[in-house]
Amino acid sequence: MSRKVLVISSSLRPGSNSEALADQFVKGALDAGNDVEMVSLKDKDIRFCKGCLACQETLACVIKDDMAELVRKVCEADALCFATPIYYYEMSGQLKTFLDRCNPLYTADYRFRDVYFIATAADDSMSTPDKAKSGLQGWIDCFKKAEFSGSVFCGGVDAAGDVEGNSALRQAYLLGNSIR
Repeated sequence: MSRKVLVISSSLRPGSNSEALADQFVKGALDAGNDVEMVSLKDKDIRFCKGCLACQETLACVIKDDMAELVRKVCEADALCFATPIYYYEMSGQLKTFLDRCNPLYTADYRFRDVYFIATAADDSMSTPDKAKSGLQGWIDCFKKAEFSGSVFCGGVDAAGDVEGNSALRQAYLLGNSIR
């Protein structure tokens, strides 16, 4: 049975390493027979949450930007994958703002169950993505039907394209291909 998979790429850099991993995740998920869409946040108008909580009642944000359509896509997906470069040992600001703006989903009848995480960083310590993963886990914990389902981290990549030939590309493909 085909699953609807949504991949959110939060890097703003053309040819980014995290997006290269996301591309492989997409390829793997497609090869597994899934319906896959990747969305890049680089050209999206996404403003900061105002904390008004109106969305808890209306299931819609009062801010008129690109998030309404993105929240609908997240709500309708069976599986989510978030790809980010690690900045200062945390997820990108773009991804954090995106997750904050998904607040209308808190009281919605969302479909997603599996949440995946892809990250890259210049630092190659295996603990480098831990704080970003913890932040994403906090978001997942707010959605009782969802769970953290896997991740790929590629450290030691700094300049765009550094990920070429790295085994993490294969790992990202396999993670995407595991979605059934």
